[in-house]
Amino acid sequence: MAFRHTPYDGAKRPFTVGLEPFEVSRWLDPDEHLVAHLKRKAELLETAHGRVFQAEPGTEAAQAEVLDMVVADLAGHHRSTHSVAPDVVEVRDGGPSVRLADYAPLEAASRLVQEDLVLMRKGQDGYRLAAASLCFPSSWSLAEKFGRSMPAIHDNVPGFNDGRMGQVVARIFDNLTAEQLVGRYNWSIYDDPDLHHPRAKQLAPQIVEDAGALAHLFVRVERQTLRRLPASGDILFTIKIHHDPISLLKTHERGGELAAGLAAQLRDLDERQIAYKGLARYRAAIAEELDNLAQSAPQAV
Repeated sequence: MAFRHTPYDGAKRPFTVGLEPFEVSRWLDPDEHLVAHLKRKAELLETAHGRVFQAEPGTEAAQAEVLDMVVADLAGHHRSTHSVAPDVVEVRDGGPSVRLADYAPLEAASRLVQEDLVLMRKGQDGYRLAAASLCFPSSWSLAEKFGRSMPAIHDNVPGFNDGRMGQVVARIFDNLTAEQLVGRYNWSIYDDPDLHHPRAKQLAPQIVEDAGALAHLFVRVERQTLRRLPASGDILFTIKIHHDPISLLKTHERGGELAAGLAAQLRDLDERQIAYKGLARYRAAIAEELDNLAQSAPQAV
């Protein structure tokens, strides 16, 4: 289902923490792209393993905790997409059959779900990235961020270290309980459908400068969740990618509203924020096309 999550519709403000309670029963978010996304994950894990999977020694027990939680959640809430046995989990409708003992626990868990899985562990400098299966990054590299603290990971995010955002996130991490699940959404714009984007955002100039740029652009939404692991005390950060062609707004039942909301958010970003999203050069052209689409696309009743 295209446009499953739409944080650019005006309900959320970009570059804010924006965490809110999520229902634990909706922790994982499989959709119609499950099998295709897992196939792409498997390709990356097999051909570029060191770039998409890293784990510190001593994280094995926490990784196993994550795997147990993922398998239990699939068995409890996602029987329509997964068949769960003690040693093997099969993804239905042509998906993989994963023998859990064949991989590090965090990798085994990652091969079952569309979410990327990031393990954060507290140390002297706060929480650091201690283990991750990160196949679908949105313009950041696991190799560059592995082992770094939250402030270091977000050193280029406007407002994180030079505003209140980093302080708020640190308090949330310290106070999060094992009974809580919190989440947030983030959006960006890309000019190709690939899920694996470890390099900095940069649109191809010829796509935006030609008329009809929206036909070649995608709005990418990250659905992020945080929960504390009850045994290890580490925090599990999940990232689920939704990557929708903007052109589909032309026929979407809320297409007009969503196009107008995305245009408004583009215009509201300050210079540092729009540069961070890699859109400074193209903001006016994209917003204008979104305005035109908003007038012709269906409107919510």
